[in-house]
Parts: sequence; structure tokens; C-alpha cells
Amino acid sequence: MADLDSFLKRVEAAFPDDRLTWQKGIATFHPEHTEDAAAFLKLANEQGQQVFITGFGNNLDPIGEPFERLVTMRTDRLNRHWDLAEQDFALTVGAGFPLREINRRLKRHDLYLPHSALPYVGSVGGALAVNLRGELHGHDVPLKKYFIKAEVVTPTGEVITPGSSCFKSVSGYDVVKLFAGSWGLLGLIVHATFRVMPLSGADDFAALTQAEVRRESMLDALAASNNATDAVYSRKIKAKFDPANILPNLL
Repeated sequence: MADLDSFLKRVEAAFPDDRLTWQKGIATFHPEHTEDAAAFLKLANEQGQQVFITGFGNNLDPIGEPFERLVTMRTDRLNRHWDLAEQDFALTVGAGFPLREINRRLKRHDLYLPHSALPYVGSVGGALAVNLRGELHGHDVPLKKYFIKAEVVTPTGEVITPGSSCFKSVSGYDVVKLFAGSWGLLGLIVHATFRVMPLSGADDFAALTQAEVRRESMLDALAASNNATDAVYSRKIKAKFDPANILPNLL
């Protein structure tokens, strides 16, 4: 077990400002940039300090004894980034950007993201982490359908940018989709890029309703007792991204 007090002193020395706070009795780090998150997770790896990633705390909220020796990394200050490529129908926002605010700003450009119209009150990063889903005429419509690219800080502190904003990309497995429904266990999504659509098509999604947020299969798959083929692969993916188990499954 890492020495939490020693780790927090190193964090305070590296970030001599208010980025380290206490939320509900839990030490909480608030990155403001990609570099902050990368440096923080590298420190965590050096000392073996486990970390819990959360957004606004609606679905991923650290409460209780299992979290007392962890440090939370909260994305509430990753809310300033907004980059709209109108001609490419691509929008990139920070993980802390409120999902419901997206359509309000896109409307100025006659654009639209279906899931921003749902009553989900959390952040973009949180919505992706729980793989927010809608239902339309009996069909499942997950947010990850429109999730095309990301900037991610892995649990080891490396920065990766899986996915592509091009309409046609190389064939093969779409790695960025791994982070939708990962519940913050594969790394921190700092920026997320979505494919948006003309506002004229919004009527096609008028009947879209929000599905219940539920535990995704990945969480259950991480249990060592689950011997299903998909579960074995899920554990291999987790071990690849997080060999030191810096982001433990406590949900």
C-alpha cells in the first residue's frame, strides 16, 4: 500500500495551487490540462498510489471506506475546450464539458448531437465512461456511436489519441470505442471528439429516450471468476493499459 501522505506532499509540491482539494473527505486532484493529468498519474505510478476517476459525481462518486486510501481525479475543470470543425461535422470538447450544454452551442451553427438532448446531467467524460445509451423506436442508440476520437491519459501517464475525425479511416478495430463503457478504468479521457449532424435531422431523434445507466459488461468481466471469452479479453486489455492496477475496480 502506498504512503498516501507522502504521495499528497509530492502532488502539492508539483502543483503548488488549488488543484488538490478534499471532497467528502477524499483527497481530490483537479487537472486543468492534459499535462496535469499525465504528470499526476506518473507520480501515482512511481509510488504505487491508486486513483479513482470521476466526473461530476453523478454515477462515478467515491464514497465510503474502500476509497479512503485512494485519491480521486475529478474532471470538473476540464470544461473549457471547444473545437468545432463545421465542414467535417466534428466537435471536440473537454471531458468536463456538460453534455446537455452541447446542443445549446451547436444550435448557433445549425448542428446537433442526439444525446445532448437527453436529460443526463453529467459531463461528457462521465457519459462516455458509463456508455450513456438512448432508445429510439425499440433500438439501442449508444453515445459511442458518435464518439470518433479522443485524447486519453493512460494509467501509466502516457498520452494517446485513438480514433480519427476523418469520415473514412483505416480498417480494423476502433480502439477509441474501448473507452466508452470503461467506467474510468482504462484511463482519463481529456478531450472527446463526436460526429455531429445538421440540425435539420433533429426531428428524426425526437422520440429518443434515455436508457437506464447500468453496470457495463466490462466491470463484471474484470472479476477473476468470470471465465467467458469476452471477460478474459477484457482483463487482458485492462492489464495492458494499467499493469500496476493504478485504477482499481471498486464499483
